[in-house]
Amino acid sequence: MPGREVFGEEEIQKVAEVLKRGVLFRYGFDTQRQGVFLTAQFEKEFAQFLGAKYALGVSSGTAALKTALEGLNLSKKTEVLTPCFTFVATIESIEEAGLKPVLCDIDESLNISVEDIKSQISKKTSAILPVHMMGSACDMASIMEVSQSAGIPVVEDACQATGAQYQGKKLGTFGKYGCFSFDYVKVLTTGEGGMVVTDDENLYRQADWYHDHGHPHRTDLARGVEERMRKGTNFRMNEIQAALGIAQLKKLPSIIETHKRNKALIKQALEKYDFISFRKHNDSQGEIATFLAFFLPDEKKAEKFKDKMKANGINPGILNYWHFFANIQSVKTRRSFKKSKKILERAVVIEILVKMEAEKIADTLDKICREF
Repeated sequence: MPGREVFGEEEIQKVAEVLKRGVLFRYGFDTQRQGVFLTAQFEKEFAQFLGAKYALGVSSGTAALKTALEGLNLSKKTEVLTPCFTFVATIESIEEAGLKPVLCDIDESLNISVEDIKSQISKKTSAILPVHMMGSACDMASIMEVSQSAGIPVVEDACQATGAQYQGKKLGTFGKYGCFSFDYVKVLTTGEGGMVVTDDENLYRQADWYHDHGHPHRTDLARGVEERMRKGTNFRMNEIQAALGIAQLKKLPSIIETHKRNKALIKQALEKYDFISFRKHNDSQGEIATFLAFFLPDEKKAEKFKDKMKANGINPGILNYWHFFANIQSVKTRRSFKKSKKILERAVVIEILVKMEAEKIADTLDKICREF
């Protein structure tokens, strides 16, 4: 997920302008900042890009998830359904919000199983938190149907899926909130940073107040005399992050286009072989091609294939610990998630980059397959 690969003069100029003005804080200092509010600008442009009404810049993807969960004002100790295969921050955010994560199995889309969502819903369930893993959509039609039927809100973790779509609609705009990450290894990066989006004005206000200690951000009063609107914390985005975000957002379409071209070249080399099957996509056109995921018939063959890749200078992605076992350890569930474990054991993942020798990698993988 390589927004970092395309850093150029645009980012340098934007950051330099912030430093010359000397205001890194997103609020106040109106005269010194010469009327320039880059975080507000980034929020507006990001909301327009997604087709959302409101966007709130925050300090990380983890902060986005925590802000969204707090913004819903869910009853503490209630349960949030989320996949067992996700980055550990998803689980941490639920726990930090005083809620209980309930893990669900995945299917061969590497995203949450809708059938397992249905089996895990209880009277204690207060939210569903699907994760669009590695830039590809969950089955949002089915998830939203479950949500509406059960009266349970959805918060989308789109931290790995900035710019991805499902049935022509951007991910992050289906649930009550959508959450995004802009850390250094994401497709759009601000070094650190994130965004919370929503179409609900009240939910936007709750998130806005929460992310800045309860400040209502009135323009007719000094910041120090505003009445506190609710309990909160400090998850503010700063102006340097926003400057990078504005520059990167303009490059995002070309990044995704290049990803898709490189992925197609590599996939073409593999799809000739019957012993390889590919990750299911709930919307193959809408995914952002940050990864190519495929399956070998069993764990032993998958490990052998990955060893061959490493020996030929191709590093396969690591799926299991931080994205699976760490979650089970954190939640201390009695479930073993055998179905998910078998899927992940057979999986091989290649990160797709902008600056990669896709044809050379394709030729190497073709050679590995012929000799496998």
